[in-house]
Amino acid sequence: MDAQLVAFTGVAAGIVALPGADFTVVVRNALASRRAGVACAVGVVAGLLVHTALAVAGVAAVLTAVPALFGALQIVGGAYVLYLAWRAVHSAAARARPSTGHEPMERGGGLREGFLTNALNPKASLTFLSVLPQFVPDGSPAMPRTLLLAGVVVALALLWFPVVALTVDRLGRWLRRPRAARAVEAVTGAALGVLGLALLLAPLRA
Repeated sequence: MDAQLVAFTGVAAGIVALPGADFTVVVRNALASRRAGVACAVGVVAGLLVHTALAVAGVAAVLTAVPALFGALQIVGGAYVLYLAWRAVHSAAARARPSTGHEPMERGGGLREGFLTNALNPKASLTFLSVLPQFVPDGSPAMPRTLLLAGVVVALALLWFPVVALTVDRLGRWLRRPRAARAVEAVTGAALGVLGLALLLAPLRA
C-alpha cells in the first residue's frame, strides 16, 4: 500500500471539503435549482483543473516569485467574490418583497460562477504548489507522481461538490421557504463578503 498516497488523499479531502467561497457559491446555486447547483459544482472542479495544471507545470511558482502579480490576482478574485456577496444580499432583499419574487438563475450562470470563484483564487495554486511536492517520494519521477496527486484532488472535488449541491437540493423544501431562503441568502452574502474582503486586504497586509 502506498502510505504517502493514502496520507495525501486524507489531506486533500480536508482541503477540498474545507468551507470557503467554493462551498458557499455551490450552496447558493443549489438553492436556485438542482441543475444550477450541479453546474456550479462542475464549474468549481473546472477551476480546480486550472490550478492543478499550473501546479503540475510549476507555473504557479511565478505567483510566489512576483508578489505584485499575486496581489493583483488577489484583488481581482476578491472583487469578484464581493460581487457575488452583493448578489446574494440583493437576492435576500428581493425575497423579502413578495411582489418582486426571486430572480431565476440564468442558464450557464452556475457553471460560470463556480469556475470564476475557484479560478480567480490564486491561493489555490499556491496551496497545491506547497502541498504536492511533500508527497513525491525521493528518487521517483516528479511529473507522473504529481499528475497522480492532482488527479486525486480533482476526483475528490468531483465527488464532494456535486454531493453538496444534491444534498442542499434535497433539503430544498425547507431551505426554500421564504424565511429560511432569506436567511440562507443573507448568511451566504455575509460569508462571501468576509472572504472577498480577506482577499482584497491580503495584499495590503503583505
